[in-house]
Amino acid sequence: MNSPDSLLFPGSSDAGATVCSAKGCRSAAVWVLAWNNPKLHTPERRKTWLACEEHREHLSQFLGVRGFLKDVVALEEWEARSASDG
Repeated sequence: MNSPDSLLFPGSSDAGATVCSAKGCRSAAVWVLAWNNPKLHTPERRKTWLACEEHREHLSQFLGVRGFLKDVVALEEWEARSASDG
């Protein structure tokens, strides 16, 4: 899945392209799902998956039933937060 420091799809012809993290999906991502696995990560650590409109609910449920989902944020908002943080 996508990591927070690499939201770009490797090999994409569009250097700014972000794609959904759902297996086999190449749709444009519009959501960031922030999560962590408490057995592996410190509480403040956030891993990220990207989601298109079609897969947002499915990926959110997948993470949610495991207790991993921490936040779902629009990609534009996530990028704005990241830019203002440093």
